[in-house]
Amino acid sequence: MKRNTLIKNAKIVNEGIIFEGDILIENNRIKAIDSSISVKSADMTVIDAEGNYVLPGLIDDQVHFREPGLTHKANIESESKAAIAGGITSFIEMPNTKPQTTTIEKLEEKFAIAAKTSYANYSFMFGGTNDNLDEILKVDPKSVAGLKLFLGSSTGNMLVDDPEVLEKIFSSTDIVISVHCEDEATIRKNLEKYTDEYGDDIPMELHPIIRSEEACYLSSSKAIDLAKKTGARLHVFHLSTGKETSLFTNKIPLKDKKITAEVCIHHLWFSDEDYKTKGSRIKWNPAVKTAKDRDKLWEALLDDRIDVLATDHAPHTNEEKNNPYTSAPSGGPLVQHALVALLEAHHKGKISIEKIVEKACHNPAILFDVEKRGYIKEGYFADLVIVDLKSPWTVNKSNILYKCGWSPFEGNTFKSRVTHTFVNGELVYNNFKVLDVKAGQRLTFNR
Repeated sequence: MKRNTLIKNAKIVNEGIIFEGDILIENNRIKAIDSSISVKSADMTVIDAEGNYVLPGLIDDQVHFREPGLTHKANIESESKAAIAGGITSFIEMPNTKPQTTTIEKLEEKFAIAAKTSYANYSFMFGGTNDNLDEILKVDPKSVAGLKLFLGSSTGNMLVDDPEVLEKIFSSTDIVISVHCEDEATIRKNLEKYTDEYGDDIPMELHPIIRSEEACYLSSSKAIDLAKKTGARLHVFHLSTGKETSLFTNKIPLKDKKITAEVCIHHLWFSDEDYKTKGSRIKWNPAVKTAKDRDKLWEALLDDRIDVLATDHAPHTNEEKNNPYTSAPSGGPLVQHALVALLEAHHKGKISIEKIVEKACHNPAILFDVEKRGYIKEGYFADLVIVDLKSPWTVNKSNILYKCGWSPFEGNTFKSRVTHTFVNGELVYNNFKVLDVKAGQRLTFNR
């Protein structure tokens, strides 16, 4: 029989306010929230939050967990363990696996894997190509997070570069279309220039010059123009330039927006100055760019032109990352350290805890119509995270949970830590220990 849980003495963060109180969990839901709750029951576990903050579990709308087909880098089990250690209780995974998730059959195979192995709640993006519109039209909007289109930096045949097909896709579906925006022609031209000069061993510092501001802005602006033309619901992933932020608005509430944007932790933390020390460890697509771009991204996040915080968690092995520029893959692991990095920004006065919760918990739930998650409310699923803001720890090999075994934050000391994570009412993580409880459920969508 499952024990119920009472969380006492918490600073509860929800919908822009922080209040002290208790949370009662029964089965997998939040039963009650009050200033003081007393329950005498033999099947009750009481956890004293000791005045620490309780947040809704984070919803990460963009991860690459590499299963199936690329499991030497990661898999759903290993990366979902890292996610719950980092306070992420729900994830939306991308379709560029092997095989790619571009048919309903392959999509359901991934759901079957996650049902057996995931520690966190899960959903998957369905992948669009130049020739799978018939499959796209079969997607059930109540049970699938959305559609992912690569308008640049694709793998396999997932680059959607036929304008007629793109317009048909935008015109044919009401579900959220999430896009990776980088103009391939611009990138190819820049890469050719530097390959001629350096061969394969291009200095890593040139990555943001090759995958330039121009490439990002050109692609993002075209996608937005097409969304406006067709009325599509468009979400632009991982903005990396200040210039792109001008394409988005804060004049209307998120629930009414047709065009939204996301920013990832690495574009808010690193800058091009870090390539000298981090090298390929911070090679992402789109590229980490200038400190000025980083400042503009923070500005747009805080004034609500950017709607969502995410990770774009995309692990590769050390051996793969150690290759020269042209063969070192882009991407890095982030789910375990995203929340503590955001809390570090809070300590530095960049962002409030309430704003972190808005952007990483509430807004993904609004944007993707996630059912009964992303908030601390009675009747909602009990996806909860307790964080201690005064408990420093240092990232090192011994506490990294990613299957790839490394982190761009190695050696970094964070002031805050996740002490407890609950998924669907079950304690799944407790003070650096992942418990053997696979409580993740398939996300559903209120559409």
